[in-house]
Amino acid sequence: MRYPATPTSIFPQVPQPIRLSAFALLTIGLLSACAAIAPPQPNPAIDPIRFLLSFDDGPSASPDNNPTEQILDSLADNPIQPGIKALFFVQTRATRAGGSPQGQALLRRQQREGHLLGFHTATPGHANHRFLDPAVLKQSLKDGVADLTAISGTAPRLVRPPFWNYDARTFAADQTHGLRLLLTDLSANDGKTWGINGSLRRRSNLRDQLALAAQQINVGALPTVDGVIPVVVTFHDLNTYTARHMQEYLQILLDVAAEVGLATDKQPFYGHRDALQRAALKRALGDPLQYARLPGLWNWLWN
Repeated sequence: MRYPATPTSIFPQVPQPIRLSAFALLTIGLLSACAAIAPPQPNPAIDPIRFLLSFDDGPSASPDNNPTEQILDSLADNPIQPGIKALFFVQTRATRAGGSPQGQALLRRQQREGHLLGFHTATPGHANHRFLDPAVLKQSLKDGVADLTAISGTAPRLVRPPFWNYDARTFAADQTHGLRLLLTDLSANDGKTWGINGSLRRRSNLRDQLALAAQQINVGALPTVDGVIPVVVTFHDLNTYTARHMQEYLQILLDVAAEVGLATDKQPFYGHRDALQRAALKRALGDPLQYARLPGLWNWLWN
């Protein structure tokens, strides 16, 4: 009976010195392949990043299993960084959001717990600002600023347009009302959906977007604020899937930062409203004609 060759007889007809050389070359090749797939090391000359979490469309008016409440609970109490502060772009008068008693209570809770409120809409629904009559847009901006000033005691400074859609006219209207437009670097692409609203690509999607942001960071295209580079991340607090997986998303962000070679600050998320606002204002868009990549299909649609 013949038995399979042992590892020492892989090259049975080849002289031992040649066998050893071949084995050495094979080992080097395997080590090189492993090195090729190893995550890149952070550049110590580049400041660490800090994730600036933002949420659109809320607060939820749901009386049961309210997703905005769940997200606020996760930000306040999680194993990564308790007391995370986020920027909420809110609908102050939408019937399924801030226009409801539940929504109003949540706006007050967000303010009380140290989060930052930004303007999204003050229309009865999620209206596209570009499609509004100029007079209607002006009134909605006036109403939204008044609504948020009544809650926080100071006028809001930041706006994010519904559907990521803006032009020179709406940009100018925002600035007239003291609002700076903030887009995003990463989006979970978790906008409110009906039926199935999970995400099978939540990790790879965020990693791919962060890899693009890393290219900008490595060439100095993103500013440093208070010693860190703010990276804006967008979720939607009306999405129940996002609410249930918020703590998992926090860990994913840390994981993908390491995978693309970005060092995170010892405080990887914002913990103070003032610092959060300074960073957001620094990242706000300064020119409506400046090209800015929008999340998902919106980039194809509007750009």
